[in-house]
Amino acid sequence: MPDAARDRLEPVLRALYSLVLYVLTPITVYHLIWRGFRQAAYFERWRERYAGFGPPREGRVLWVHAVSVGEVNAAIPLVDALLKRRPDLRLLVTTITPTGSARVRSLWGDRVEHVYLPYDLPGAVSRFLRHFRPYAALIMETELWPNLLFGCRDHGVPVYVLNARLSARSLRGYRVLAALVGRALRTVRGVGAQSHADARRFVRLGAEAARVHETGNLKYDLTLPPSVEAFGRDCRAHRAGRLAWIAASTHVEEEAAVLAIHRRLRERWPDLLLMWAPRHPERFRAACEQATASGFRVRRRSEAEWPTADCEVFIVDTLGELLNFYACADVAFVGGSLQDVGGHNLLEPAATRTPIVTGPHLHNFADISQRLASAGALRIAQDETGVARELEALLDDAMARKAMAEAGHALVEAGRGALERTLALIAWDLPPQA
Repeated sequence: MPDAARDRLEPVLRALYSLVLYVLTPITVYHLIWRGFRQAAYFERWRERYAGFGPPREGRVLWVHAVSVGEVNAAIPLVDALLKRRPDLRLLVTTITPTGSARVRSLWGDRVEHVYLPYDLPGAVSRFLRHFRPYAALIMETELWPNLLFGCRDHGVPVYVLNARLSARSLRGYRVLAALVGRALRTVRGVGAQSHADARRFVRLGAEAARVHETGNLKYDLTLPPSVEAFGRDCRAHRAGRLAWIAASTHVEEEAAVLAIHRRLRERWPDLLLMWAPRHPERFRAACEQATASGFRVRRRSEAEWPTADCEVFIVDTLGELLNFYACADVAFVGGSLQDVGGHNLLEPAATRTPIVTGPHLHNFADISQRLASAGALRIAQDETGVARELEALLDDAMARKAMAEAGHALVEAGRGALERTLALIAWDLPPQA
């Protein structure tokens, strides 16, 4: 089909997509209410979700978009570097979830501006871009909203998709909107892909090959604050020799398995401690109630600084402390992997020298999980029984734990460098330093 014919399809596809979104807009209100009953913060700041921001400030911003906690954590090296190297720039960090919002505030406070990114409605996108007038949009990982990408092009805002990942499953999921998303991707100034496989999938989806670069994974460039190591030492001192494992970033369908595994392990180690950090805050209470109903003595981080001597399950019901508690654990189970979610960040426990066990569902972290497993830093089990067996073997073998810990830490150190490559990629569209 001639290029001109294909170009004439863009406004038609955009109009159809936008019409569907406008028809579905009332559902967004019900969604916010439904989520609000589970997490009260969803009842707040609705105006931002429809691009109501009040009077604009003078000047322009450099805009970083990170959907939720995982993407905010991935952006830490980049935002920290920008704050240090370009103090002359106003930084705006947007999220979609309240947990992401809380993480932004806990990390950077007033050093960055923060709002929720509006829904992908043409009018809301235009109001957002006119209000903040970004020098550039730095979108983390896989946020490919067509009206947002087209709107940035129409407002002269260069877009970079950074730390970009696209699993084979996600690529298949875009099939319905492939014609529209492919066109939107061709408006992007640059894609900084985590791996060669991610880069190839972005090209297959529609990005121009010349604009797709393998910059690596920013999560390797995470710098642990000294407080993490100190926290780990203090936690271990309070445990007084007890073994402990952490179940991190678990989802609802994994909760029963966590408790069953802990019960099995305590048959071998009666004083074993479970530190449990559910992925979503709305599951904190449920995890506590389930553990109590299962007969365990439970304490919550929000109520007690450390697990007491009689505590059997310690619920980490605070935000931003997962690194600290990885550093406390003898071995970590990382969730989203027994349930078909796709896994969660495996480099954080590796960076804290914590051996890692997961389930089989790791499609969102295929490259990282393969590298960690090949290095001997990760054990992948196929089901709940396998996870329990791997945890038991590691708790029984201090030398194996030490070898895995050192292998994971070495892999993280060897993988650094994505930050500098990412900064080089976006440098062209940053304003001259004042």
